[in-house]
Amino acid sequence: MAAMPETIDQGMLEKLVESHSVRGANVVAQTGGWGVVILYGTKEGMLAVRRGNVRTWTKLDTLVGFLTRMGINQFEVDASNFDPNVKTTRTRHDSSERLRDAHEAAAYDKWFRQQVQESLDDPRPSVPHEVVKADMAARRAKLLKKIKGGKA
Repeated sequence: MAAMPETIDQGMLEKLVESHSVRGANVVAQTGGWGVVILYGTKEGMLAVRRGNVRTWTKLDTLVGFLTRMGINQFEVDASNFDPNVKTTRTRHDSSERLRDAHEAAAYDKWFRQQVQESLDDPRPSVPHEVVKADMAARRAKLLKKIKGGKA
């Protein structure tokens, strides 16, 4: 049984291509799309995303475009696991969550800026920090006295 090749990310692939260390590439059909094994030095590495998962392309022509942009113009294709009946659809479950978070952040930013502007525009005189601290200390002491009195 052959050992699973290590993984490399796109940054490492770019450095390998730049240093002319890539001696070949094998495009491999797998469930859900196409992957690529890069041959460099005496090693081979499966191209992966930063999180370490094997990177796949649903369309072969997209992968070919990627490889040629990277400077890899010749490669072998292993389609032995290719199944034209498997429909590959990629859903990004986290996309709607990211979009919702972005909208919430924008709404919060708008609200926050509004609050700051209202405060800046408020014609009432400012209350000095020492006065606020003294008032809060008095409220805290009153509350603590009430709490202690309630437990007795």
